[in-house]
Amino acid sequence: MPTLLLRLAAPMQAWGTTSRFDERDSQLEPSKSGVLGLLCAALGRDRTEPVEDLAALKMGVRVDREGLLMRDYQTATGVLIAATGKSDLGRTVVSPRFYLADAAFLVGLEGEDMGLLHALAAALRAPHWPLALGRKSFPPSQPIWLEQDIQPLSISEALAVYPRIAPARNEHRDQPVRLMLEHPSSGALRHDQPVAPFAARRFGPRFVLPGVLAHVPEPTATESR
Repeated sequence: MPTLLLRLAAPMQAWGTTSRFDERDSQLEPSKSGVLGLLCAALGRDRTEPVEDLAALKMGVRVDREGLLMRDYQTATGVLIAATGKSDLGRTVVSPRFYLADAAFLVGLEGEDMGLLHALAAALRAPHWPLALGRKSFPPSQPIWLEQDIQPLSISEALAVYPRIAPARNEHRDQPVRLMLEHPSSGALRHDQPVAPFAARRFGPRFVLPGVLAHVPEPTATESR
């Protein structure tokens, strides 16, 4: 089946899947819910609209440059107290927020519907709404679309042969490149599979199988630009 490739690179990205209360987490790789949310923004699809067609796509991630997991925080005053339903103007809440610094990912989305893949590729070139990598304040530093974005290959083949989109960090230069592929029954469990419109905030489990690539092709002169 063909695969649509995306480049997710930015000074800051956040891909939370287990955030609770005031703390916002981030995985070390893009979440499926986050990537599909980005595609919905490109398409101009409202949060109340169905996402079954996007959720059916198989996702894989190649980690071309590992991000540094960092922590920031926000403060808010006059927050609502759930027990009383009233605002406490003297109360300040600190919200820890994790994010990835200086990461670069090659993401693949595999599916049978070529019409859908072409529609997504076109939307990424002319998005309906601004695109962000996990949070609205984290815009991409490079275009998400690639010149050769739709590959006539399976997701594992496409991620193995596409040229590197960013150099590795110095400490990882001699290490293999990490790969995370969605799998029907094996791997780590992630609760980031949309099972309803995003407005419902309902996510089911999916399996992600980790692997490595010993060699990734270096970028050509065209890709470097």
